[in-house]
Amino acid sequence: MSSSGFKGQFRSAVGSLMEQFVQEKRACGYRYDEPARLLACFDRFLSDEALSECGLPRAISRKWLAKRPHESKGTHDHRICAVRQFALFMCRLGYSADVPDRSLTARRSDSFSPRILTHAEIQRLFQAADQLTPTARSPMRHLIMPEVLRLLYGCGLRIGEVLHLRVADVDLVRGVLTVREGKFRKDRLVPPALPLVQRLRTFAQVMGDRPSDAYFFPSPSDGPLSHPAVYWLYRELLLRCGIPHAGRGKGPRLHDLRHVFAVHTLLRWCQEGADLDAKLPVLATYMGHRSLAGTQRYLHLIAELFPEITARTSAAFGDVIPRRNGS
Repeated sequence: MSSSGFKGQFRSAVGSLMEQFVQEKRACGYRYDEPARLLACFDRFLSDEALSECGLPRAISRKWLAKRPHESKGTHDHRICAVRQFALFMCRLGYSADVPDRSLTARRSDSFSPRILTHAEIQRLFQAADQLTPTARSPMRHLIMPEVLRLLYGCGLRIGEVLHLRVADVDLVRGVLTVREGKFRKDRLVPPALPLVQRLRTFAQVMGDRPSDAYFFPSPSDGPLSHPAVYWLYRELLLRCGIPHAGRGKGPRLHDLRHVFAVHTLLRWCQEGADLDAKLPVLATYMGHRSLAGTQRYLHLIAELFPEITARTSAAFGDVIPRRNGS
């Protein structure tokens, strides 16, 4: 959605400030589509409540932020976060606004931790995907799903980045993927390993000549594959290869394959005795992280899952892998 996607849709007394706030967020590199949609809903509520002053009274904002029946904690948290950020923006500009307390969206003590599949489990997952057969509703799943999973694990891509690849984005001569407008609205080049490039070449040959703007992994209607469709097939594959799943949102998630890529890459570098200080910026750039902080957290996972690696690297390089309590 463009930076003007909600222009004219904010009509309450604070609508012009909402539009300014969304534009500022997008100018900083954030997509800000879902929060903007939530703010548009909040704006309609404020109009219905006949808000007359350019401010956010506590009574009105908290009425909209009250948890709704059957609303998930995640959805509720997103609404609170959107209003909180906007209220802070208003305060910064000198307007009166009630700022929802941060504790309203505090994470539970049992916050999610990614499920890091083992190398053996990854191989079983790929084998199950390779044994898929076409169905009437999904006639190309046996061709598409094996490559989608291998890109998620082999390149650490986000699922949305894979599903929105176009034919022009997959340079099979140079062996480079162009990920357009990934997180933080940044493009980046991702070179897969040669065996994966060769698989993509075979896939492209099977699919035949297609327009450059066609989706590389098309749905039956030639649009992009939907995330839910890929997720439920992923769940089916996990069941087939005997990898337990704890339920929707509890993992292993599709996004966990990105985490598995990072952990397995760092683990290999640790075992090879590579200089992690030099390697971390490379991994951060490859994965599209905005800073090293997003990459360094994988070191904590290695420390928890492979304490013997931590001991080995600490002896060689010092405390390269930080301790959870001292980070």
